[in-house]
Amino acid sequence: MTKAHVYPRDHINTDEIIPARYLNTDDQAELASHCLEDLDANFVRKVAPGDLIVAGEDFGCGSSREHAVWAIRGAKVAAVIADSFARIFYRNAINCGFLVVELAKAAEKISDGDELELDAAGGTLRNRTRGETHAFTPLPDFALKIIEAGGLLNTLGNQ
Repeated sequence: MTKAHVYPRDHINTDEIIPARYLNTDDQAELASHCLEDLDANFVRKVAPGDLIVAGEDFGCGSSREHAVWAIRGAKVAAVIADSFARIFYRNAINCGFLVVELAKAAEKISDGDELELDAAGGTLRNRTRGETHAFTPLPDFALKIIEAGGLLNTLGNQ
């Protein structure tokens, strides 16, 4: 079951995703153990592999650090769904092989704990709890291929 973890606010920044005090490592498991801890101290105890984070506008604003993506990916989150993303976070996510989905008013359409089914290529998000389906513009094929390969470096290595 893919569960939603909803943070219905705008401008969740990279320091809230992974506090700067943990930037002395690039180990994703270590970063994951501190993912979102200043925003939600219980996040790492309640998140399960494949779950989704849902937020408002400008998710990932602030410092341009890959560590934020690594922390979320290390926590085994499948994707972040938000109204919009900070440009550098958005690009870092794709380059690191992590799925991001822009869906207007996402936090109004999804409640914490809702069971979700995401079709990234097809551009649909099914909220099984509410019995609703929401369409979004899927990432371009080249970006989905980068994500599927596990990141840009893996994509370049496979050519």
